[in-house]
Amino acid sequence: MKNLTLFLLIISYGGFAQPKVDYSKSAIEASKSWIDIDYTGDGIIGHKLDIFLPKEGKAPFPVVITIYGSAWFSNSSKSTCFNDGLGQTLLKNGFAVVSINHRSSRDAIWPAQIHDVKAAIRFIRGNASVFSLDTSFLGATGFSSGGHLSTMAGVTKGLKATTINNLPIDLEGNVGKFTSESSEVDAIVDWFGPTDFLLMDACGSSFSHNDLKSPESTLVGGAIQENKDKVALANPISYVSKNTPPFLIFHGTKDPLVPHCESEKLYEKLQKEGVKSELVIIEGGGHGPGVMIDKYYTQMVEFFKSKMKK
Repeated sequence: MKNLTLFLLIISYGGFAQPKVDYSKSAIEASKSWIDIDYTGDGIIGHKLDIFLPKEGKAPFPVVITIYGSAWFSNSSKSTCFNDGLGQTLLKNGFAVVSINHRSSRDAIWPAQIHDVKAAIRFIRGNASVFSLDTSFLGATGFSSGGHLSTMAGVTKGLKATTINNLPIDLEGNVGKFTSESSEVDAIVDWFGPTDFLLMDACGSSFSHNDLKSPESTLVGGAIQENKDKVALANPISYVSKNTPPFLIFHGTKDPLVPHCESEKLYEKLQKEGVKSELVIIEGGGHGPGVMIDKYYTQMVEFFKSKMKK
């Protein structure tokens, strides 16, 4: 029973309930769309992205990349970001929406996932004129594990490689054909993403992140408490600096899977480094329910607009 409970929690980890999206219906707000673009040229499903342009406004359009939650276990869930909430709200407010896949933790362990995110960003910059995109503003947002990856894209801005606890890490990678383009992002909206894996159980998670088969352990290739140096390489909180772009963070107090202390710790570090940031703690909010709603989608849009170059 314990293993079954753990399995069900992990399945739901990525985004409470992840609807299967029929793009023919959900893309109703898009003036133009491109589906399943291979952003690396290698043909694998984990390297596909979708682009949607707003119906209203003048091209080229500012860009927001959206990253799904799946506990890093899915390589093909980009459609879950483009529904009547997150993606559609951005689109209705004049942003081009780029929803991306990435390799799962079963395809490759960390840092493959951030290499994919950055490859997608570079692809978008390298093809901006083709898709009517204005990459003078490029934001990123994601929920749960997608929040983690969005946050990582932000906190590693301008940092191609580093060493933490004597372990080197390549944060940029050489995935795709546009390696000369910038992978930097201008603003991040993080929806309840993990930020410090080692604290999750102590903060009150409903299942064991310390377990060998947990999402975090799978991501780094071993039980997290036995691989603390490797975990530091995957923790966004390790990279926060004065160069980090502005952040807006949402988290519910009743999130059973990613405790809200994860966002509080990130916010504390952002504030310490002088990064413009805001934390919205939602009383009674869960792992999506009560958090990913119109009120906070609107706040997300206002945040992104406020960070655009005038």
